[in-house]
Amino acid sequence: MSRAMTSIDHALRGCARGLLAFTLSMLAAGPLLAREAASEPVDVLVCDVTLIDVVDGKRHAHRDIALSDGRIVAITGTAAKPDRKARRIVDGRGKYAIPGLWDMHVHFGGGEKLIEENRALLPLYVAHGITAVRDAAGDLSPSVFQWRDAIAAGREAGPTIFTSGPKIEGKDSIWPGDIEIDSEAGLDQALDRLAAERVDFIKITDNTLSPALFLKALEKVKARGMISSAHIPMAVPVAQASDAGLGSIEHIAYAYKAGAPGEAGLSRRFGAGELDSRGVWDQVDATFDEKSARVAYRRLARNGTAVTPTLNGSLVTAYLDQNDHASDDYLKYIGPGLQATYAWRVERASKDDAAAIARRHRRFETQAAILPLLQEAGVTILAGTDAGFLNSFNYPGIALHEELALFVRYGLTPLQALQSATINGARFLHKDATHGSLVEGKAADVVLLDADPTKDIGAIRRIDTVILRGEVHDREALDGMLEDVRKRVAAMPAEG
Repeated sequence: MSRAMTSIDHALRGCARGLLAFTLSMLAAGPLLAREAASEPVDVLVCDVTLIDVVDGKRHAHRDIALSDGRIVAITGTAAKPDRKARRIVDGRGKYAIPGLWDMHVHFGGGEKLIEENRALLPLYVAHGITAVRDAAGDLSPSVFQWRDAIAAGREAGPTIFTSGPKIEGKDSIWPGDIEIDSEAGLDQALDRLAAERVDFIKITDNTLSPALFLKALEKVKARGMISSAHIPMAVPVAQASDAGLGSIEHIAYAYKAGAPGEAGLSRRFGAGELDSRGVWDQVDATFDEKSARVAYRRLARNGTAVTPTLNGSLVTAYLDQNDHASDDYLKYIGPGLQATYAWRVERASKDDAAAIARRHRRFETQAAILPLLQEAGVTILAGTDAGFLNSFNYPGIALHEELALFVRYGLTPLQALQSATINGARFLHKDATHGSLVEGKAADVVLLDADPTKDIGAIRRIDTVILRGEVHDREALDGMLEDVRKRVAAMPAEG
């Protein structure tokens, strides 16, 4: 008998032993119960797996996970019994079960010509164990709404999409696709529109939006019972934004600014749209103080303001002098139009002299180093990549694995990193009753790994099986997804 057949035979025997024990117990309880159990098979039974509880980090060996109708219907000890017969049995021996991963900051965009290139990204997320993404705005919102609804209805394959729709900005924003406002009346109209489009949160950014309207937007979003996510204008102290109801700070640089004791006075000297001002950040760097940062981060935690660090994209840009990514194998999965959007950051970085390059490196390292301070203060950390268009070589799918590795490199434990990509995201979006951990009644989004991610976060790269909404994708199927994307990209016309 082949090794594969022996493995399957052992798995079937293990599940069969449990099923026999269960059936005998049902017969003892009464023939009606036994008939009912036998007549209602579950869709999938994962046998003899080690289940990782992402809430407390405990490992539960020898568990059977029964899935039906897109939900976890039972979790039992392997030696006890499976709940019912199963239409498909998955051998979990030697595997570790975690909830599907969530990438809490992605983008779809680049213009209507790139709709199909963006759509081709969806399988990349699934193939890397990502069962949900939070779209943090772009210029393809109508398409994203369509994909979101089609995926939810089972008409489209891909991760569950939570989206902000178009983000709120001031007049003449540099970003395409924004809702541009310059008055409170315009703000109200924007929020009405976004509510009608059933967005999952509100994204607000700082390119041209006035500080007063920014703060008013946070207050109005909170009053409507919605969730906000933002880039904070330089003229608005981080604490003030948090006090106004900010749900999540996108990008670690804004959280870093809160650790400068003179931030409030510094902020008043600069207007909106000056985030990239070298002088501003030099002053922040010069005045950053760990004690002040800890006080500021405890305030964020009390207010419930989360932080999405997006380290991977920043790392790529900071160190383009050491790796130009021209030979990255993953480029075969990225359409030519999307690759072309990478050029602007590359060209900008190429103009930096040695001093500017050293400054890039230093700034990334000092900002990434605050990660454990945020964690210790009780701030909710959300794992998000900023992957998609514009953000050079920050690849949808694999970037989340790299983001979590960076979290551990800069001070989080593997469990904390894993939490940032599972239960934290579900809690932030108020979806933790149905997602984010492996509990009976929650969504049947399960990833089986060949190693324990609570010991080595690199284990999340060793994916054996992804179960998405109860549908099983084994390693062969996942590799098939990747190959299909490669072929689709290879057939796309070169960017003109």
